[in-house]
Amino acid sequence: MTMTDGDLAAHLADVAGKILLQVRASGMFEGKSLGKAGDQTANQFLVHALRQQRGEDGLLSEEEKDNPERLSKERVWIVDPVDGTREYGEERADWAVHVGMAVNGAPVLGAVALPGCDTVLRSDRPGAIPAVPEKLRMVVSRTRPAKEATGVAEAIGAELVPMGSAGAKAMAILLGQADIYLHSGGQYEWDSCAPTAVALGWGLHASRIDGSPLVYNQEDVYMPDLLICRKEHAAMVLEKVQAFL
Repeated sequence: MTMTDGDLAAHLADVAGKILLQVRASGMFEGKSLGKAGDQTANQFLVHALRQQRGEDGLLSEEEKDNPERLSKERVWIVDPVDGTREYGEERADWAVHVGMAVNGAPVLGAVALPGCDTVLRSDRPGAIPAVPEKLRMVVSRTRPAKEATGVAEAIGAELVPMGSAGAKAMAILLGQADIYLHSGGQYEWDSCAPTAVALGWGLHASRIDGSPLVYNQEDVYMPDLLICRKEHAAMVLEKVQAFL
């Protein structure tokens, strides 16, 4: 049976998440060695499965040597086996597995698994996002919140919500735990492709912090900044952030 791309992305993210939980529960690793073992094990599963199931597509993974062949492909899978390795190693819940796909550079499809919460969110099955609270909430890094994010939060009177991985932060908006995710501290394509695809599929705004579109499958995979929020907040946040750039 051939899976749809959406079903495949969700299945791979879910299974990789379960593998990661098993690696952690094995008791064989701790600290940085746990993160390394989890990253490599989940990566092997994702990469081999995608080459088996979608061998004609391009592939970019954080844990795999980059193959420039992907630049000639229209469809490219972009994966992050463990987004939030530190949180995974610390047995927290705010880490994720990203399986995304860009078509001609656009993040069109994605699944983000939150294994610590037994949840998979996918771009092709949007749900209802909870109502906007009276006081807006902005997710920021729990270890190094960027000055742009904290500055904008202060300017619009938003509450800061510290959280781990990029995927967990982006999905917090869909789950009603936050309203704005503004990042300016440096990321790579695998950090945001799947979360961006899911956010767009659910009707949210997603862009660079200058308002330009997020474009994937580039030769240079560095993608330093990102804004994901409800559409009605995008213009306000984009305007305010300019004062901090």
